[in-house]
This record gives sequence, structure tokens and C-alpha cells, in this order.
Amino acid sequence: MINIIWLALIVIGFGFAAAQGNIEIVTSAAFDGAKTGVTVCFGLISVLVFWLGMMRLAEDSGLLQKIAKLMGPIVRFLFPDVPKNHPAMGYILSNMSANLLGLGNAATPMGIKAMQELQTLNPDKTAASPAMCTLLALNTASITLIPTTLIAIRMNYKSANPTEIVGTTLAATVVATLAAVAADRWYRRRFLNKHPKPPQPQIPDISAAAAKPEMKG
Repeated sequence: MINIIWLALIVIGFGFAAAQGNIEIVTSAAFDGAKTGVTVCFGLISVLVFWLGMMRLAEDSGLLQKIAKLMGPIVRFLFPDVPKNHPAMGYILSNMSANLLGLGNAATPMGIKAMQELQTLNPDKTAASPAMCTLLALNTASITLIPTTLIAIRMNYKSANPTEIVGTTLAATVVATLAAVAADRWYRRRFLNKHPKPPQPQIPDISAAAAKPEMKG
């Protein structure tokens, strides 16, 4: 669907430019956009490499494990239907830790691996499970302590104070995360009301019957 939307936008742009006789503007904009994209990417490399290296040091030093332990109760509250020792929990914690540092590029592969592990717990393979929806909401609206990518972009465009957005970014992501969690809880409750879990079969307790002596007639 996304490919169709992009193709439609390109075709419409070329159509309007051709109708107005300014097709050279589209060609110039395409080359300028490609040049800007490459320039921004080169500007991001240094900052992203630095923070990815810092994250690797934090992982090797055990800092990420300590962060994971601190976030463990929160994650278990957000994902009550995922077993505590399931591999998905580790990937979810890694994804959230990377998002906290604003490393979306590092969080993406961890999020994909978490989704793959959650799919193994999903009883309906054709639809997303509540846990998968929760992870998607948290990954999209994650609390960000250090907006690394945005800081790198502002530095690339010669911002006078590229880190001045830290406070507002933190406030915005906190509000977004709270809203995402509230919406997730509400939709999860609606889903569980429409699809209640089947009652567990009652296993008869035969210990009392076995201990009771038989009555002879």
C-alpha cells in the first residue's frame, strides 16, 4: 500500500509539472533531494556511531542488564500474557532501552525480533496479538531521554544549540507514551471482553475420595 501511495504522489507531481510546463523543476528537485539525503546521512553517521558504541559499552559493562532489571516490573505489567522467562522479554527490554537513548536504528532490529518471538505465542497467526499491539504502540511513542537522531540532524544543519530540544522531546514522548499505554489498556480490555478466555477444565480432586474408607454394606 505504501508503494502505491508513493507512486501516486510521484505521478501526480510529474503530471502537474508537465501540465504547467515546468517539468525541469521536478528533475531539479529530485537531484537536490538526493543530494540533501546523502549529506544528512553522512552527518548522522558520526553521532549514531558514537551512541551505538556507547550502547555497546553499556551492554558489555552490564549497565543494560541493570536497566533491564529496573524496567522488568514495568514490562511484565505491560505484557501480562508473555511468560517471564520467554525470549521475547529480552528483545522487548533491548528495544525499549535503545528507544530511551533515541537510537531508533538500533531499536528496530530488536523490535522485529521481539515481534517474531511474540508471534510464537500468538494463537491466531493471521492477526496481531494484544502483546504485539502493545509493543507496536510503545515502540512508536517511546519515552526518549536523549533524542540522538534529532540532535544529529540539528548539528548537521548548524543549529546554534542542537541539544535545546531535550526537555521538550522528553515531555512530548512521556505524554505520547502515557496516551499509548492508556489506549492500549482500553482496547485490550475491549478485546478481552469480546473474546474471553475459555474456562479451564476442572480436574476432580480424587485425594479425598481415595483417603475415605469404603462403606461396606
